[in-house]
Amino acid sequence: MTTLGTDERLIVRALRREPLPRTPVWLMRQAGRYLPEYRAVRERAGGFLQMVRNPELAAEVTLQPVRRFEVDAAIVFSDILMPLQAMGMALVFDERGPVLPAPLCEREHVEALKPLVPAESLAYVGEALRLVRRELADETALIGFCGAPFTLAAYAVEGGTTGSFARLRGLMYRDTSTFELLMDRLADAAAAHLHYQAERGCDALVVFDTWAGSLGREDWLCYAAPWTRRVLAETAGIAPRVLFAGQSDHLLEDMAGMGAEGLALDHRTDLAAAFERTGGKVALQGNLDPAALLAGPEEVARRTHALLDDVEGRPGHVLNLGHGVLKETDPECVAAFVAAAKERER
Repeated sequence: MTTLGTDERLIVRALRREPLPRTPVWLMRQAGRYLPEYRAVRERAGGFLQMVRNPELAAEVTLQPVRRFEVDAAIVFSDILMPLQAMGMALVFDERGPVLPAPLCEREHVEALKPLVPAESLAYVGEALRLVRRELADETALIGFCGAPFTLAAYAVEGGTTGSFARLRGLMYRDTSTFELLMDRLADAAAAHLHYQAERGCDALVVFDTWAGSLGREDWLCYAAPWTRRVLAETAGIAPRVLFAGQSDHLLEDMAGMGAEGLALDHRTDLAAAFERTGGKVALQGNLDPAALLAGPEEVARRTHALLDDVEGRPGHVLNLGHGVLKETDPECVAAFVAAAKERER
């Protein structure tokens, strides 16, 4: 095993926009149901939450894609909603995804949320990080993450995944004081969770604002951006941070000024144009369409090379998908994606 400092990990250097010998590569949701070894662990554990809350199992599935594909980073196996559970909300996972059966409907529900103390209520995440760090090669980065306040609020108020965000928008517009109280609580929790993960060995951190793109720019600036900016301000300097928001092309220039070192782009945004639009303020991560990995390995390699051709020579690029790996994906196509990046030495 080589002896490299944290600063030698390619992803950390890319997020600092340093020139590199090649583009680093990892995948969002790289540990998941498309991998047979993951499915075996999940069946043995009895479910998703059982895996997340068991540090040994979480560490094992975190490491699986690193062993199989030799990606440049491991991202801890957890979920953005675990802080909500730790703050007192019931949380279950079924075939539809996450469900919070008692969503926040009244101010007293928000006031009843417990302050997040990650070392106590999310200690299993810290232990999983310790176990993973122990097994990782020195050159492989370890990534932690959290949900941004607006996305956490969407789940907490809606009770799960939604298309309309009607309950959340009603709270935003009709009861601004309660909405702001909720966002304050969630911003505190997100910042605390990121600090905890950095203390437990993470080299980089991702802030997932999955639903921010559902807002128009004016509403985003009013109802989401101030709290995301606060989380980023309160975590400045602890590790490079990447901000992700799906379907957010209309927010790109604003997001580039939020304070994160990197932005993760979904596949709807032209990557080369995004480099021009952001003017070198931030590194960019992405952004092959996850559905492209449903093609054969040769087509995956072709599309990956084409994406890299578009941004050839630009510092500050981390190759990734525009969203998470789809469960129907053939692992051989993930291998082709990673290999295409690794064979392009500059």
